[in-house]
Amino acid sequence: MEGQNKLNGVKEIARRANISLATVDRVIHNRGGVSKETKEKIERIIKELNYQPNILARRLASPKKIKLATLIPKVSEETDFWESPYQGILMAEAEIRQYGVQIEKYFFDLNDKDTFINQTELILKNQYDGILIAPLFIEESIRFIRILQERNIPFVFINSDIPDYNSLSYIGPDLYQSGYVVAHLVSYLIKESSKIMIVNIAKEIENNHPLLRIEEGFRNYVSENKKVYIILHVEIKQTNYTSVETSISNVIKKEGNIDVIFVTSSRVFTVANFLEKNDLGKDTLLIGFDFLNENVKYLQKGTIDFLICHKPKEQAYRGINTLFQYLVSDVNIEKINLMPIDIITKENARFYKD
Repeated sequence: MEGQNKLNGVKEIARRANISLATVDRVIHNRGGVSKETKEKIERIIKELNYQPNILARRLASPKKIKLATLIPKVSEETDFWESPYQGILMAEAEIRQYGVQIEKYFFDLNDKDTFINQTELILKNQYDGILIAPLFIEESIRFIRILQERNIPFVFINSDIPDYNSLSYIGPDLYQSGYVVAHLVSYLIKESSKIMIVNIAKEIENNHPLLRIEEGFRNYVSENKKVYIILHVEIKQTNYTSVETSISNVIKKEGNIDVIFVTSSRVFTVANFLEKNDLGKDTLLIGFDFLNENVKYLQKGTIDFLICHKPKEQAYRGINTLFQYLVSDVNIEKINLMPIDIITKENARFYKD
């Protein structure tokens, strides 16, 4: 009986309904902002468990503040991808602020690892109860999280993972499998001996974990399934349009027509811009990542054929709630929470929500 009573709490309701603690609390205290379907599901579970509120009530009464920090790239002129995770952080913050949770936000330049290092140093000068991290720079991230581990500060990874470093949880895509899926998709659309250009666009390519894992997944599908393609590898370390135009133009002049261009990041719109300006969009299959406004514009025109999406807003939202749940209750935290690998076309784009 004691074991059963232990389960009868907000954490168990959240687990059964597969939602956040804060959403359960909204229903319990009739605060609104929850869909009818979710509310009915929660109320049904509450009735089944004969639940009486306690955990979050104690949290409301507690004078102790919970301080969290987030470390993600800043939104830049080149890409607005990180606006979605930022909005996810704000959404989670709005839900749990009433429980004495403070979230301080730190940002780095995804083209400059030194800015990442500087922000980690600022974080370490303060005392936080938990950290949300987008570990795009592998070596620098490892140095940072080793210090967090020494200080027993829990951390959650989003967007990309660094296995074997005991994060509280990873919430994001299987990057390797994402590249694998793209290669599988391409295999239906082209014949053998077709030319495929894999394009990595980043100033820190050698240390950019997501791009490397995506390309690895793509190449391994080709190898494992004995596909005979001509694969061209292009690294563009200056992320402005002129650099992209020059690099892609040089390859096309040398190699001739390219059947597929696969951009391993959200900067696929820069390649789409080049194809459109040079009237090459109809001859080349173009695939890239993320549901950005610029990408969607070219998707709807037909210049981009497929976008691979991983719900970045939800990643950050769930990451903050994971830290919160861990700090206020003894709920079991899932170590790996993989996002879906969504394939978006111009035909289904208007139905898609991040």
